[in-house]
Amino acid sequence: MPITTRAAVVESGGAPFTLAAVDLAEPGPHEALVRVVATGLCHTDLGVASGGLPFPLPGVLGHEGAGVVEEVGAAVTGVAPGDHVVLSFTSCGDCRNCRGGHPAYCATWLPLNLIGGRRADGSSTLSRDGEPLGGHFFGQSSFAERALVDERSLVKVDPDVPLASIAPLGCGVQTGVGAVWNVLKPRLGDAIVVLGAGAVGLSAVMAAALTPATTIIAVDLIAERLELARELGATHTVNPTEESLPEVLRHLTGTGEPTASSRRPATSTSSARAPTRSPPGAHSSS
Repeated sequence: MPITTRAAVVESGGAPFTLAAVDLAEPGPHEALVRVVATGLCHTDLGVASGGLPFPLPGVLGHEGAGVVEEVGAAVTGVAPGDHVVLSFTSCGDCRNCRGGHPAYCATWLPLNLIGGRRADGSSTLSRDGEPLGGHFFGQSSFAERALVDERSLVKVDPDVPLASIAPLGCGVQTGVGAVWNVLKPRLGDAIVVLGAGAVGLSAVMAAALTPATTIIAVDLIAERLELARELGATHTVNPTEESLPEVLRHLTGTGEPTASSRRPATSTSSARAPTRSPPGAHSSS
């Protein structure tokens, strides 16, 4: 039997989020029903809601969920009812990149997560008054009281950790941290410049503070963000409306080339997650 829940539905590009009753399909073999406790709001959600990204609307967005498993499909082995979980992106599990340990570069990442709006087999996870809705957003569509989630989107977490504090791990935090740890890989004495001190940028700052990098420069237009960046590990902050960013970078790094390189300084440009995917090992900024 379908499960009725309440969700924030976007009717069309540019329309507001509106609360409405929707129906969830029964969990498939590799899916779990999750009671959503918290979910982050990412710029990608806003981009889709504005009509700037090709996702089928009306639909339910949300891809930084955290909650408690209520029911699991017959083939699910990684989680059980009662487990606390963080929800992240999904992947096929069968392509070369997935088998090689790089699910973020899944060959079918875009249709499975961002633009498909349905399961891989074409079936819908969400409906309203018998009509399918765009769903399965990043394998979850967590802007709802309950979500039908791919097993590969689920990460079991310590039940003692407040779920509201770790929901952004599903996208924003791992994006910023991964850019620093997996791509830039700072060495002793390196300098890192983080352009934008939002959720992704601040995550990059925190990650950089745990590396041998000795100079961590956060750049933003909002004073409160720069104050928080200092608290989280930035050694320097710059507001380009108050001073010349190129001149400050030359002074702090001893170079006029604020770009990523294999030698110092290394520069991380962090902003909203881009929908394009690069092959494993490719150096890119998001």
